[in-house]
Amino acid sequence: MKIVQMSDALANKIAAGEVVERPASVVKELVENSIDANSTWIKVDIKEAGLEEIKVTDNGEGMSEADAERAFLPHATSKIRNESDLFHVKTLGFRGEALASIASVSKLSVQTSEGDKAGIQLILEGGKKIDKKKSDARKGTEITVNDLFFNTPARLKYMKSLHTELGHITDLLNRLALSHPNIRFEATHNGKGLFKTAGTGDLLQVISQVYGMNVAKNMLMVQEENLDFHIEGFIAKPEITRASRNYISTMINGRYIKSIPLNQAIIRGYHTLLPIGRSPIVVLSITMDPILVDVNVHPTKLEVRFSKDKELFTQLEELIRHKFREITLIPEMTETQKPKPKEKSYQHSMDFSSSASMPKFNDSVRENITNWQKPTEDEEVTLKDNITPSTSYSQQEETLSTYEINEDEDGIKSDDTTDEIVFENVSQQRVPMMYPIGQLQGTYILAQNENGLYMIDQHAAQERIKYEFFRDKLGKPTNELQELLLPMTFEFSKQESLFIEQYKEEIEKVGIFFEAFGNQTYIIRSHPNWFPNGFEEEVIREMIEQIMNEEKINVESIREDAAILMSCKRSIKANHYLNQDEMFRLLEDLRSTTDPFTCPHGRPIIVHFSTYELEKMFKRVM
Repeated sequence: MKIVQMSDALANKIAAGEVVERPASVVKELVENSIDANSTWIKVDIKEAGLEEIKVTDNGEGMSEADAERAFLPHATSKIRNESDLFHVKTLGFRGEALASIASVSKLSVQTSEGDKAGIQLILEGGKKIDKKKSDARKGTEITVNDLFFNTPARLKYMKSLHTELGHITDLLNRLALSHPNIRFEATHNGKGLFKTAGTGDLLQVISQVYGMNVAKNMLMVQEENLDFHIEGFIAKPEITRASRNYISTMINGRYIKSIPLNQAIIRGYHTLLPIGRSPIVVLSITMDPILVDVNVHPTKLEVRFSKDKELFTQLEELIRHKFREITLIPEMTETQKPKPKEKSYQHSMDFSSSASMPKFNDSVRENITNWQKPTEDEEVTLKDNITPSTSYSQQEETLSTYEINEDEDGIKSDDTTDEIVFENVSQQRVPMMYPIGQLQGTYILAQNENGLYMIDQHAAQERIKYEFFRDKLGKPTNELQELLLPMTFEFSKQESLFIEQYKEEIEKVGIFFEAFGNQTYIIRSHPNWFPNGFEEEVIREMIEQIMNEEKINVESIREDAAILMSCKRSIKANHYLNQDEMFRLLEDLRSTTDPFTCPHGRPIIVHFSTYELEKMFKRVM
């Protein structure tokens, strides 16, 4: 006989291999059970990162004697009665594997009571009940797990250091606390306090306890609801970032989940406000009809599937983008943020100049600010960059910009016409009027107003101005093709060639027609009219890379990347000196952009030193 039925003990150990990966897995299952039992207080006591002992105590509903004994049987659950319940899961636990799996690889004790009479205590070892006795009548449940993996020593080989395992537990408890701010959590390790929350229902308070007060101060509340989804929570300002996406916490119906597409939608919401390689701190709770989400796709219940994923991702992305359009995002430089001095020495001097008239500041500030004269209407101001504003600025702060674009210089087919771009006045309201007083090291514009001193990265500023112009131009392309006088030749690797042949139809739909020209060599005789002049090869190769990575072509993202590339290549660089009028014009153009706070790569453009901070630095105030 080749096929035999496994014993329950062996089956439970195999299930434990999926459910109980490490000590943090035990903590997760036990705490989720406590949450499902409507607990308002949960305490977790850990010894030696959970390998020696894990104790979870709650004040939940508790269990009867009969339920306590059934709870450790395979596939025992109080949450699922029939198949239809699987599609309306409203609890965190439901699979009926957790307690049986945990008990099978540990020495476990449970004390529980419903509060109206004496409770019950059970002791299990390796999944087998070895003792049962009465316990006190305190309402709630206490489960103690000792000597985890004592009977499966091979599993211990895969455990990391105690510090690493404790880190997993702490991260898990942080997520659970963020998911349930109405529950008071306490945690200790080897008898020392690990963390605790107040359980008041204030999510921002929990964020402060988890990530610190400075992060909490820089969080923005978002909230939106439609017929399918209710989204609420907090997103960090773009200046508060981390190196990994591990700080993005998303909860679906109270369950912390991991979803790469959901994280990508959040990152898209930040758009160009994030520096390359950095991720935001986000805590979002999403409520939806349970029928719209399938949580039964993985034993750990961390991964889910959505029925209306595109609608959710779009709503989330637009919610975040709209929030950032409402506020000013100029970082404040404080004494604690003072940069470390560089050893490099500069020979550049600070260039200040002044003129006759004065902006209308209050009397207490007027004496301390350098005089400034706006350009007159007869003066033509040029940024030495082949983009020339064709209108002059009036005395009003709300100004529209009109640019004349030269096809040969900037690569946009504009048929020698003047294109007019009208920016919303809301952006000028988000950025205050700034008056340049000089330039630092040919790189940073120094400007001022009654609120203090501003430093502006001139390259990043013009990158933003040009990026928004090119983005709008490339975002409205025609289907016309540009015939080439000389064909372009491309050599691809064998792998790239295979993808080109496989996705030939998709490539031709966007206007690229590859003709085989020898071994792994292709030529093209035309390309879409929207391709930027001088960047055709980069765009085509990016298409091929996108096909290889995503098995599809996203023309919108390619246009976006082309706009970023062009804005960077054609913007003024560091160590480029500007006169006073050029600096003023650049600042006014920046104020007219939609997102004037970061360059397309997410680097900050403006840093603000408030008058108070300046006076504090010089001990004028104490």
